[in-house]
Amino acid sequence: MNLLKDQLGYINKMSALEGIKVIDAATLFAGPLMATVLGDFGADVIKLEHPKRGDPVRDHGASKDGHGLWWKQMSRNKKAVSLNLSNERGQDILIKLIKDADVFIENFRPGTLERWNLSPERLHAENPDLIIMRTTGFGQFGPYSSRPGFGTLAEAMSGFAAITGQPDGPPTLPPFGLADGIAGLAGANAILIALMHREKNKGKGQVIDLALIEPIVTLMGAQPIIYDQLGTKQQRHGNRSVNNAPRNTYKTKDNKWLAVSTSAQAIAERVMHLVGHPEVIDEDWFAGGVTRAQHADELDAYVGDWIAERNFDEVVKAFEEAEAAVAPIYDVEDIFNDPQFQALDTITTVDDPDLGKIRMQNVLFRMSDTPGEIKWAGKPRGTDNKEVFSALGIDDDELTSLKDEGVI
Repeated sequence: MNLLKDQLGYINKMSALEGIKVIDAATLFAGPLMATVLGDFGADVIKLEHPKRGDPVRDHGASKDGHGLWWKQMSRNKKAVSLNLSNERGQDILIKLIKDADVFIENFRPGTLERWNLSPERLHAENPDLIIMRTTGFGQFGPYSSRPGFGTLAEAMSGFAAITGQPDGPPTLPPFGLADGIAGLAGANAILIALMHREKNKGKGQVIDLALIEPIVTLMGAQPIIYDQLGTKQQRHGNRSVNNAPRNTYKTKDNKWLAVSTSAQAIAERVMHLVGHPEVIDEDWFAGGVTRAQHADELDAYVGDWIAERNFDEVVKAFEEAEAAVAPIYDVEDIFNDPQFQALDTITTVDDPDLGKIRMQNVLFRMSDTPGEIKWAGKPRGTDNKEVFSALGIDDDELTSLKDEGVI
C-alpha cells in the first residue's frame, strides 16, 4: 500500500472500521472473505480455527515451504486463534469473546451452533448488539437446508453453468470460486448494512441468513423477469452476447487473443468503420444491440478477419485511436506486468515472516479518507492465542490446561 499512500496522501488517516471487532469462525471461502474485506478496512478480526484441523484453506491449492499460499491471502489482517467450539470450555471462551464483539461470522450447517448451545438467541442474550452472519449453501430453512453446500453447487443451480460454454458443448463451471467470491462480497455488504442499522438505532444486533445459491442468482441479470414475462430461457452462446454484436474474442496475426465489446451503439459503429465495413451501419438491423446479435456471424467475420491480418500492438493502437473498446486476454503474468495494474498497485507487496516479500491482490478500492491496508498475511494457527485469551483474563496456567485438553 505504500505506493497508494504516496500518491493519494493516505498517511495518518483513520481506517473506516477501526474499533469494530469481528469473530471469523467460518471456513473455506465465502465467510472468511467477508472478514478479509472488513479487516482490510481496519476491523479487528479474530480468526477462530479448530486446534487440530484448522481451516481447510491452509492446505488448499499451492504451497511454498509448507505454507499455504491461499491462506496467506485469505487470512491477511486476521489474528490467528485456535478454539474447539464443540468443547464446553471452548464454548465458554467464545461467549467471553463475543461479549464486546460487533460481528460473528460462521458457516456451520444449520443446527450446529444450536447443538453446541451457541444459538443466536444465546449469543444475543450475552451481547444484544452482536451482528451474526450465518453463511450456508442453501440457507437456514427449506428442503435443502441440511445439505452440505459449496460454491460449485451454487454455480450449477444459479443458472450460471447453464448459460456458460459453447453452444454445442456442455454447461461449464468456472475454474475458481466464483459463487463463494460473490457471496463473500455480498456478505460484507450485508454486514455493513447491519452496522449502519445498529448505529441508527443506537445498538441493535441482528441475524443475517446468507445462502450461497442466492447472490449469484442476482448477478444473472434479467433472466428471471424475461422468463417470467416471455417464457424464454437464455442459451449458451460461447463468448458471444445475446444483447449486442460484435462481441467475442479474436486472434491476432501474432497469435495473441483480444476481446472486443460493442455494448454502446456508437462503439459498434466505430468498430465497423475501423475494420472497413461501414456499409453495415446503414442496415436496419444494425440500429439495435439485440438485432445486431442476430447477425453475429457476419459481424464476427468482418472483425475477426481484420484482426487476424494484424499484429497485437497494431490492433490495440488502431482501436485506441478509433476510441473503440478492446482489451487483451490476460493470464496472471500479464496482470503483474500491465502498466495500468501497476499504476493502481492492484497486485501489491506484503512483507511476510515466513516467505519474505510476497505479492497478492490489494484491497478492493481506494478511499481518500478511510483507506484500507494489508498489515500482514495469514499467520500460523494459534499465533495470537496468548494475546487474545489473556485479554479475557485467562492466565498462563489455564492456557496450558486448555492446550493439553485440546480446547485451544
